[in-house]
Amino acid sequence: MRSRIRAALERAASAPGQDMLWLGDASPEVVEQVRAALPKRNVPAAVLVPLVERPGGFTVLLTQRAATLKDHAGQISFPGGRIEARDPDAWHAALREAHEEIGLAAAHVEFAGYLPDHLLGTGFRVTPAVGFVDPAFQPRIAAEEVHDVFEVPLGYILGSANHRPRLRRVGELTLPFQDIPFGDRVIWGATASMLMALRRRLLADPA
Repeated sequence: MRSRIRAALERAASAPGQDMLWLGDASPEVVEQVRAALPKRNVPAAVLVPLVERPGGFTVLLTQRAATLKDHAGQISFPGGRIEARDPDAWHAALREAHEEIGLAAAHVEFAGYLPDHLLGTGFRVTPAVGFVDPAFQPRIAAEEVHDVFEVPLGYILGSANHRPRLRRVGELTLPFQDIPFGDRVIWGATASMLMALRRRLLADPA
């Protein structure tokens, strides 16, 4: 499975129109309409998409943001944030943020590859960096930023029966997105879009 994930990510990194992959199979016309509706600024940011190899298969590690945060309080997300001048690249920015938010040391993560960048309505261009996390890792949560850490089986995310369609407005457009309910939580927005991007890549490479 590791080799399959790596192969899928290698193709993702060089995919045409990579920064709009969150639109899935949208036509080029729709892609351009959405691009025109998004903010002109593109603040670089990165998130870590942590994959943990458990005896029953891979899981995806996610965080629930603290309810006291000014922005996106309580939402499900990946560890991440702005890419700062001191960060050599998106991978190291994602590692730094993961260490700050959940105590994940770089020594416990192995680089797997990148998903295509996601342009967000908040004006950020987010690079999802995928990493294999040591299953022995024990989270150390920064309570001012993170309420909880949990894992979702990768197989659950791959199953279309576990997705729920949602229509959202982007500028003047109404576009279909997918939410991923899991227990009493709902993964949606950019986090769900990144997971759907990973799903599309993996299903395109069934070997």
